[in-house]
Amino acid sequence: MLEFLRKQYPVGTRIELEEMNDPYSPVASGTKGTLEYIDAAGTFQVKWDNGRSLGVIPGEDSFKILPREQTTLKLYMPLTGKITEPDEYGDWDAEPYTIEGSDLVGYESVISSALKKNRLPEEAERGLMNWYHEQDTVNEKVRSVEFDAEYREGQLWGVARCEISGKLEDEELKTLKAYIKGQASDGFGEGFEQQDIDIMEGILNVHLWNSDNWDIKTEEERFGEPEPEEGIEIEPSF
Repeated sequence: MLEFLRKQYPVGTRIELEEMNDPYSPVASGTKGTLEYIDAAGTFQVKWDNGRSLGVIPGEDSFKILPREQTTLKLYMPLTGKITEPDEYGDWDAEPYTIEGSDLVGYESVISSALKKNRLPEEAERGLMNWYHEQDTVNEKVRSVEFDAEYREGQLWGVARCEISGKLEDEELKTLKAYIKGQASDGFGEGFEQQDIDIMEGILNVHLWNSDNWDIKTEEERFGEPEPEEGIEIEPSF
């Protein structure tokens, strides 16, 4: 039972007290706090927002678990593209030429639109997490993942926008990155790179993954501290 409780209510779970069965010095009803740990007796040891530390006992005290705060985590990957131009007769026999992220900047809107158009109806609620079938904490915490394109520091990047409930541990983030890499190379990305995007020069095909110098990084890993206006945190502050 302890193992079940600790898995169901991990450290950092937010709690709101409804009523405490303590005749001497109860915490006031309506007070919110953060779970620090569940002890061997099954008591929820809570650090309350008013500064007090006092446990609540399931079955004796009345409290409710608050929904985990949802935040956005962005994972960035380099983009490459290939442009095929018609010859003077309007034929498409010419070999396509490759362009990198800095050359893709002018195509941000058409690439972003094409990525959205390529999403399947089954992905409406959870995006690419609809195809994640592991019954683990990554599946529990990552509510959705969607690919997009974003301009940063002089070039266009592929970005996986991940809606996260709670905090991702290091191993969970590693697992999520590996899954997104698979979707970029063999899943979503494999189908997307075959989609022709019409541009003035001809046809553009975009690759979310390539075999040369490819990696996937968080915003902080890629660019340093997140931009203030985005307000992106993996771990919410209480």
